Amino acid sequence: MRQFTTLEQMLLATAEAIRPPERLTVAEAAEKYRRLNNPGHYIGPWDNKIAPYLTEVMEALTSLEHTGTIFAGPARCGKSDLFFNWLTHTAICDPADMMLVHMTQSTARDWSQGDLRKAFRHSPDLGSKVIPGRQNMNVHDIRFLSGMRLLVKWPTITELSGKTIPRLWAMDYDRMPQDVDKEGTPFDLMRKRAQTFGRYGMAVAESSPGFEVENPRWLAKTPHEAPPTEGILALYNRGDRRRFYWRCANCKEPFEGDFKHLSYPDSKDHVEAAEMVTLDCPKCGYSHTHEPGPGQPGKHELNYYGRWVREGMLWLPDGTMSGAPVRSDIASFWLKGVAAAFVSWKELVFKYLKAMEEYENTGSFKALKVTVNTDQGNAFVPPTMIGERLPEDLKARARDYGEKVVPPGVRFLVATIDVQKNRFEVQVHGVGVGGDIWIIDRFNIKKSDRLDEDGERLWVSPSTYLEDWHLLVEQVIEKTYPLDDGSGRQMKIKTIGCDSGGRSGVTGMAYKFWKWLKDEHPGNHHVRFQLIKGEPKPNAPRVRIGYPDTERKDRHAGARGEIPVLFLNSNMLKDQVYGLLGRTEAGGGCVNFPDWLESWFYTELTVETRTTKGWENLKNHRNEAWDLLVYCFAIMVSRHARIEAIDWDSPPSWAEEWDGNDMVFSPDEGVPFAHDDEPAVSLAALGESLA
Repeated sequence: MRQFTTLEQMLLATAEAIRPPERLTVAEAAEKYRRLNNPGHYIGPWDNKIAPYLTEVMEALTSLEHTGTIFAGPARCGKSDLFFNWLTHTAICDPADMMLVHMTQSTARDWSQGDLRKAFRHSPDLGSKVIPGRQNMNVHDIRFLSGMRLLVKWPTITELSGKTIPRLWAMDYDRMPQDVDKEGTPFDLMRKRAQTFGRYGMAVAESSPGFEVENPRWLAKTPHEAPPTEGILALYNRGDRRRFYWRCANCKEPFEGDFKHLSYPDSKDHVEAAEMVTLDCPKCGYSHTHEPGPGQPGKHELNYYGRWVREGMLWLPDGTMSGAPVRSDIASFWLKGVAAAFVSWKELVFKYLKAMEEYENTGSFKALKVTVNTDQGNAFVPPTMIGERLPEDLKARARDYGEKVVPPGVRFLVATIDVQKNRFEVQVHGVGVGGDIWIIDRFNIKKSDRLDEDGERLWVSPSTYLEDWHLLVEQVIEKTYPLDDGSGRQMKIKTIGCDSGGRSGVTGMAYKFWKWLKDEHPGNHHVRFQLIKGEPKPNAPRVRIGYPDTERKDRHAGARGEIPVLFLNSNMLKDQVYGLLGRTEAGGGCVNFPDWLESWFYTELTVETRTTKGWENLKNHRNEAWDLLVYCFAIMVSRHARIEAIDWDSPPSWAEEWDGNDMVFSPDEGVPFAHDDEPAVSLAALGESLA
């Protein structure tokens, strides 16, 4: 118990409880009252200019517009100091109860006995607010003269329930359990403690990213969206998503500094490579150096004039912000490692190169994960999940080829169809010299011509209704696309490949539809409509034509040995298509993407992984774009095109240049499908079918 020797001492001590708030921001209070004592690095008052990106984060802590603050950042950026600055402001300027939640009980104890006691000792203005006496400053409960308390706890349901506290802080959030006794995340439980205080309550979480990306094929839907992970980045995505931007010293355009923008030579000497590192502007390529010099602001100046930009906003040249920001009751910040005030770009590169060396030598990526998460401040994707290609690699190759038109270079069109439970997924490809491929169109057929009791169109059901298959005639088989030459001419689809497997009932309906095309529908559409099925035999030919009834004793599918089915060795074909996706030179099977395709398309192309069992969709993500592209390649190498044997100096008439191409017509020439003639069966085709 504290002993008073005079009445004046008693009055002064009591006055702390009724002292009015001092009108300072957290950042201003830190500069006025906070003192640092880090021998060998810095001793003196807190200076907001050293890590200027922290100022706006501190301002958010007392914002009445937000009841939550999230800060995702790398090591050595000063994020741990944010709590001490908030504590300093609270204890001196605006007293209120606080709780700090550490990773475990033991780390909470160590932090309280170490870092917290040092803060009280080296910042006298803060330390003087603590009531003297051991009973008032125990490990997990510190009492102040104003009547406020600081609780130092850990994430258990006992500690995070039953307490009403206006200000809470989770330290190193990604190293805590994300489900506390099956009651929810630590952050959500913390917010419940402050809910009573309304907009005067604040729950905060800070951490460097620590969880692996759940879907390595993910592509951001918005510029500031974080990848799908647990922990701090999941919380960041809930907020208004602020990123820290610099202005290029050359082009003056704003950009977010990131490790991927660092440039260094490919040298076996990691120290030499790291010493030559620069950061290149992603807009103009200008190389910035870490230290200031002629024409070079250096990292510190880039930070000093940097700005936090919310999702949906643009930082204009005059310094103002424009746009409609994302609105949220959580202020969320994500800082990358290149901006961290207390680490150099040289250190970042050296640690990364050493970690990569360890991974290549041992196969262990533990060191790589540490440097990506804690040094770079980025989310980590294990190399075993990445494979050799990411969706953004493909999307970066997209060009303006026109929207749903036939671009120059395309000689014929191939459409492929994937049959789903309640839709047909359709993808149209253009094929050119050497087997180059262009994605022309992608669409779904979802609604049938069947009506419900209210006259609304029902969803298609390919496994049940033959009439739903009839939709394919007009919407796919007879669909044409305009040439991108302004002539008004159109190109027909040469061949349509359609999956005939999957859900029970689909195979039978697919066979019936082919027979309907052959026997009842005018013209010879069945010649161009090719049913496709995977070949279960691992050593099967790449593609072969088979007649199911002649190869099977059961007749449940309804075939009578007359329906040609293209059987695929899927692994062999996918190996080839995967290789084509990596090609960027024309004339050998390069795949070209128009810029109107959405991000999900590229994700669908990259979800499968090559394992010892073959190509597998390990997480059951949608992969239709991949399957449909493989079907297209199967059609190309089958008897329908024999792309690998075409003499492009004297190609078949359906693969000629547009002026002499049988697939090209003018709308005023009459019905384009009136003369679909079935080609004569060649000896080569007969041999393929018997192979």
